[in-house]
Amino acid sequence: MKVIQLTPGAGAMYCGNCLRDNALVAAMRLGGHDAVMIPLYLPLTLDESDLSLENPVFFSGINVYLEQILPVFRKMPAWLHQLLSHRFLLKLAAGKAASTRPQQVGKLTVSMLQGENGNQARELKDLIHFLKSDSIKPPDVLCLSNAMLIGMAHQIQSQLHIPVVCMLQGEDDFLDSLPPQEMEIAWDLIKDKARSIPAFVAPTRYFAQKMSSRLNLSDSQLHIIPNGIQPQGFVQTTFSAPRTIGFFARMCRAKGLHTLVDAFTLLKKDPEFADVQLAIGGSCGPNDKILVDSLHIKLKQENLHPSVQFHPNLTKQEKIDFFSRLHIFSVPANYSEAFGLYLLEAMASGVPCVQPNVSGFHELIVPHNAGWCYDSNDATSLSLSLKSALRKPDELIKRGQNGVNAIHNTFHIQKIAQRYLDLFASLIPIPDK
Repeated sequence: MKVIQLTPGAGAMYCGNCLRDNALVAAMRLGGHDAVMIPLYLPLTLDESDLSLENPVFFSGINVYLEQILPVFRKMPAWLHQLLSHRFLLKLAAGKAASTRPQQVGKLTVSMLQGENGNQARELKDLIHFLKSDSIKPPDVLCLSNAMLIGMAHQIQSQLHIPVVCMLQGEDDFLDSLPPQEMEIAWDLIKDKARSIPAFVAPTRYFAQKMSSRLNLSDSQLHIIPNGIQPQGFVQTTFSAPRTIGFFARMCRAKGLHTLVDAFTLLKKDPEFADVQLAIGGSCGPNDKILVDSLHIKLKQENLHPSVQFHPNLTKQEKIDFFSRLHIFSVPANYSEAFGLYLLEAMASGVPCVQPNVSGFHELIVPHNAGWCYDSNDATSLSLSLKSALRKPDELIKRGQNGVNAIHNTFHIQKIAQRYLDLFASLIPIPDK
């Protein structure tokens, strides 16, 4: 089967959707399928081999921005258009993109969702020309990384005569952060265009129900396939001293880093946990540094700075080493997290998870007995849950092993890729005899 995966790059930041898509394409190729990953906007930042490097970046972030603010750039010469799509220039622009907030791109978001009627129609035309050219064999199906790309779907389906599948993950938080007028228009555009998409894929029942309600999706359109991970290479923790609580996600308030630091502060007031350490890893961009700096100050004021280590922007091997030293893992996200790929990384390392009973966390942890979920997403409840877990070393080991088993039995990327391929196959029309 020939599959095209369209994935927006997140600039200099690690992106969960990028990691998911890259892993899926790699797994499909391993299964003997012709899977191609095409980057959009900016080059991808990954902690593993980037499969999108084989193709040019379409919808160049520089071109997209200039076409939005300066109408003359919508008719720029081809040589200038191509120059501004060069990976070198896009990498230079990636640092600026890392500090962009949803409130700043409301009109651009609406324009992109308008597809062939938006200010970036030229970019869509170029992409479709590439997909129809001799550079790439005609695909059987095309997969969009998220619903923010749905503006492309009509032209792709009508000109290539293939089904378009749309993944769902994290759109709601971004869209709800847009200025009110653009937010309403954007949601209406996605809802309208969703009617022509044969299949949407959500990673959890929680997010499937949420997006189904907001987009008026039919039962036949909506499918639930969790994210997956390649467990090869991960090293299981030995639970050796010192006892260490881990956090690995973007270092921001939305992921609840401040809540975990507050919970750790409360935990350390109990002499029983004087030895416990806190290890904080994950991406840290310009917008995140303000929070991280404030946490450094707070930890120094509490005389806890020696017990806390920050590990920003780790490589894949550094991340594996990070997880292999943990006893317990927590990312108390305080927004509607659709999945939480970091939980799979902890589980692959044999580290039990302690998560708030919100979003899709319950679905990942409780059925597999791979950790604990607590009811109130606040520092006090988290501190009590961490204490309870740390007092049960045998249970930590048991639930950590349950997590490893869940990765191999349920969340292994090869199994997840096959579920996507089965869905794709069901959508491809059977040719007339």
